[in-house]
Amino acid sequence: MMARRRDGGQRGRNWMLKTILFDLDGTLLPMDQDLFTKAYFQRLAQKLMPHGYEPKALVDGIWAGTAAMVKNDGTRTNEEAFWKRFSEIFGEKSLEDRPVLDEYYRQEFQEVAGVCGYNPKAKETVEQLRQAGFRLALATNPIFPAVATESRIRWAGLTPEDFVLYTTYENIGWCKPNLEYYRELLRRLECPAEECLMVGNDAKEDMIAQSVGMKVFLLTDCLINREEADLSAFPQGGFDELLDYIQRENSAEG
Repeated sequence: MMARRRDGGQRGRNWMLKTILFDLDGTLLPMDQDLFTKAYFQRLAQKLMPHGYEPKALVDGIWAGTAAMVKNDGTRTNEEAFWKRFSEIFGEKSLEDRPVLDEYYRQEFQEVAGVCGYNPKAKETVEQLRQAGFRLALATNPIFPAVATESRIRWAGLTPEDFVLYTTYENIGWCKPNLEYYRELLRRLECPAEECLMVGNDAKEDMIAQSVGMKVFLLTDCLINREEADLSAFPQGGFDELLDYIQRENSAEG
């Protein structure tokens, strides 16, 4: 059982974890990224074809908009970066079709939950950490609008209210693995990096948080390691191992 966090008289101990940041896709929400992407694009193409979008061109346009978000430098929101690039490809009419995309996320996108898994351990872990007094944030790559992010949170058996902060394409101007993304989260959370733990399944996009001073934990249930990096330096495992790691960090002698 996770012990309640002890703050009294120990606020100066920088090793103490106080804020846990979770990735979403493949971490709290189990998924095969390829299956998810295929189901997502298939339903999106069906939705937008009647409005004049050829499926392959649409998919290419979405990826181009995504690339613009990944390259974003914080001077605009990711939402603005996406729609600027998307409208450059498809013209001003595409901006008039935004309500159709919004409707897609409220309706057809919900069917994509069927290709995602569900791990009750994710919900149990979040609840246990909240009860222990930790602040929880959702550091999911902000390439989706809030409606899609909030849906995926619920697919994992959680609610947006479980987190003090979650990133969407409307509310931030960087993406993983840009270090500025993590620095901005630290600014918003008003928390020193050494008091934060980033938990994720992507060896690059999530574990890079270590470079800004955060502790990291690699959740291996749906591991992504595209560059075949050496993972031996990272604490890792499933949710049980994660709780054990947090327990050890917060009970270590300063």
